[in-house]
Formats: sequence, C-alpha cells, structure tokens
Amino acid sequence: MLALMSTHHSTPAPSVEIVIPVYNEAAGLERSVTRLRGFVADELHYATQITIADNASTDATLETALRLADSLDGVGVLHLDAKGRGRALRAAWGRSGAEVLAYMDVDLSTDLRHLRELVEPCLDGDVDIAIGSRLARGARVSRGVKRELISRSYNAILKGALTTGFSDAQCGFKAGRREAIHALLPQIEDQNWFFDTELLILAERHGMRIHEIPVHWVEDPDSRVKIIHTALEDLRGIQRLRNSHRRTLHPASRRPAPQPAPFAESHQPQGPLTAR
Repeated sequence: MLALMSTHHSTPAPSVEIVIPVYNEAAGLERSVTRLRGFVADELHYATQITIADNASTDATLETALRLADSLDGVGVLHLDAKGRGRALRAAWGRSGAEVLAYMDVDLSTDLRHLRELVEPCLDGDVDIAIGSRLARGARVSRGVKRELISRSYNAILKGALTTGFSDAQCGFKAGRREAIHALLPQIEDQNWFFDTELLILAERHGMRIHEIPVHWVEDPDSRVKIIHTALEDLRGIQRLRNSHRRTLHPASRRPAPQPAPFAESHQPQGPLTAR
C-alpha cells in the first residue's frame, strides 16, 4: 500500500520532479532537502517538485518529511509501507505528470551543480535518459578503495555480460523524459537497488538515447548501502536479464518495444489517497 500526501501549498505544474527515496534518514533529511530546495530555487528556472519517498521508515523520517513539506514550497511526501529503492521510484514516477522525472540519493553525494546538465537535455528532448557517471572520463570521485573496487568490478561484469554502452549503472543521479520512463516501468521487475541497472539495460535494448554526465561525487561516510549484499543481488539481476535476453532472441518470444505513454497534464495529489 502507498499513501500520497499533499500539502497546503499551491505550486505550478512541475516541469521536473525530483524523487528522493529514503529509509530511516531522519538525522540528515532536513539538511539535505533544505539544501536541495535552495539550490533548485536559485539555479533552476522552471517549476520543480521535490518528492520525498519514504520506504516504511521506522524512525522519525516520515514525520520530518511531512514537516518539510508543510514548510517548504514545492516539497511533497509519498509514503510506502514496504522497503525498496526501486519500489519507491516506480510509485513516485508512475504517478507523476512532470515532463522530466529525476531522482537522487538523499546524501547528495553528487555535486548539485550537475543537476542542470542532467535534466535540461531531457527537457529539450535531446535525450531520453540522462545519468551521472563516476566512471566516465572527467569524473572526480572521492570514495574508499573497497567501494571503488566493487563499483568498477560490477560495471565491468555488466559490460562483459550484457555488452552495455554506459559506464556507471548505479550512480544515484538520474533523469528521463516522462514518456520514456513510463514506457519502461511496466517492464522493470526489480524493486530494490538493481532497478537502476534494469532501467538502463531496457532503455538500451529499445534504442533509447542515453546521455552520460561525468560527475563530482563524494562518498557519504554514513551511507546505509550494504555494498556486498547489494552487489550479490545485482549479479543475480544481471544473470536474470542475460537469460531473458537469450529467450527474446527467438522471434516468437520477442516483446514489442515500449511505446511512449500518452501525454498527461501534470497534477498534484488531492488529499490522501491509497492504492494497492
């Protein structure tokens, strides 16, 4: 079940919606959202909605999010009673009417100065999906040796197993045209960390335009990501997609390319709503 929560603020229909998936992030949530809201107000000259997507937090995350939504224009809250970053993005993006759908990690590890580079090519219609990359030429990254090694190894395995063209599948800094995202969502099976990789692989398989941006990225020492567990889940996801791709090579089992979703006017949720 999910609950869509609106505030008393009246905001324009957004051109961009930025989703921040969170689980037990009460300690740093206010600082990050306030900083992002200030940056958006100063630097992005188009209507932008920030949606905090709470994944069944057991601390004060939801209370903090609701307080921020009540005090800051252009901030909303979506609550889910189950965990999973992919689940949060699917729910938030699936109901959005914004022209461009984006997300970033709550720790704001990616320098916010890259945000315009991320969303504007999508707004202009030049690309379908835009992603931040910590491995592309020109990226500047500060992180521990263990995480660096796992990230590079994972992306090398991904490229070898599925011949992908992008360099960094899991940087928490992505955006896409609504039509492209809505066409892909029904085909994505993963509800957790592999969601990002699956999104990009499906986009590539259907000939969508993916644009990579080298980013300045600094590791959060308080990151909640369980690196080894996540990497193992991702390897299982790679094998699943590899097997599915082999099956679709048979003409009788080919799936048609996803068609862009019809244009829908952007909207704000009207009061509490639940959906199963």
